Amino acid sequence: MSFSSPKQWSAIALLGLLSVPLMGHADEINGANTAWILTATALVLFMTIPGLSLFYAGLVRSKNVLSVVMQCFAITCAASILWMVFGYSLAFTDGGGLNAFIGGTDQFMLAAMTEDSLSGDIPESVFAMFQMTFAIITPALIVGAFAERMKFAAMLTFSMIWLLVVYVPITHWVWGGGWLGEMGLLDFAGGTVVHITAGVGALTCALVMGNRKNFGTQAMPPHNLTLSVAGAGMLWVGWFGFNAGSALAANGDAGMAMLVTHISAAAGSLAWMMMEWIRHGKPSVLGIVTGMVAGLGTITPASGFVGPGGALVIGFSAGIICYFATQAIKQRFKIDDSLDVFPVHGVGGILGTLLAGVFASSQLGVFSGQGYAEGVTMSQQMIVQATGVAATMLYTALATFLILKIVSAMMGLRVDEEQETMGLDITLHDERGYDL
Repeated sequence: MSFSSPKQWSAIALLGLLSVPLMGHADEINGANTAWILTATALVLFMTIPGLSLFYAGLVRSKNVLSVVMQCFAITCAASILWMVFGYSLAFTDGGGLNAFIGGTDQFMLAAMTEDSLSGDIPESVFAMFQMTFAIITPALIVGAFAERMKFAAMLTFSMIWLLVVYVPITHWVWGGGWLGEMGLLDFAGGTVVHITAGVGALTCALVMGNRKNFGTQAMPPHNLTLSVAGAGMLWVGWFGFNAGSALAANGDAGMAMLVTHISAAAGSLAWMMMEWIRHGKPSVLGIVTGMVAGLGTITPASGFVGPGGALVIGFSAGIICYFATQAIKQRFKIDDSLDVFPVHGVGGILGTLLAGVFASSQLGVFSGQGYAEGVTMSQQMIVQATGVAATMLYTALATFLILKIVSAMMGLRVDEEQETMGLDITLHDERGYDL
């Protein structure tokens, strides 16, 4: 049978096109994207339970190992419920006349969400759960600032108020249609939303609560670095979901975000190790894993905008600058940010948010990124980035201070001196981490 007529060939071509599965449109679910964000969600939750829990657990003294695990676990549970009831709606729905600052109540209790609800081309339930894991890890990061001395009830009360008063509004500002997002702030996966808020919140907690007993006069080394290294490895793997998942699609943006995340983590580790080797004569395990976390936190806001060359510079910068910030906080200023939350996450978030405005440029040769929005120059973008950093820091510091004062008046913040000496595991939870 021969086909010579143009009409016959057109009919064959049309049948061929109809036989090919169509790509998902904005109003249709995309299976590939959905599968990736489901996976990324599990990876980000894995960062808190067990990643962050084990990382922190190994860094404290043995008498407090269970207390930090308990705090991370309790925050995971409580933040999940709070996000379901209020958080998601206030962060990601239209707030009407107040939309520049806070969302609305359309999704109170997620009541308007069904199996068919979409956010872009993925189920809205998947998007809400993905964002929930960010809301979990952010207050959990602050645990490192007041480790070994805060009452459990005060910790939980503070963390939940802080989630609603600090995390949720800033999330809306940046990702929910608020004023920073409208300005064009580049924050792909949480430099301002997660790391600056957690870092500044942690520093405020450390200043308000005061230092641990004998801080500065008695050595308080990590009791089990093996635990911390295991937790750090889990954080590294989980961070791929954190950054690459923020593309909200299985595409080139996700692939590049994953690549630059890994490069920055490796560079941060090597830079921190190098600084210790130069200054102290020996590299440490604690140093190399802390440098890795610094590299990860610093690349987070930039991960969707920069290329591999930019990521290399960002990672090395993170390892060096966060190292010196850690030394300054504890040795020069004598502030007991117990597990270095501000110098690693806060300083890393500030640095990464600012450097995103530099290395997003497409005019830097091998260090080029994805480019700015049309008509935007580097100087204009840097003004936006600096505005986002300053606003996030100021609001977080003020709100955190007020929350701490309220919780202190309600129930007190610190355990008493005897409880601190005995350790929080036995005095607050009636358990021991080790019974050998």
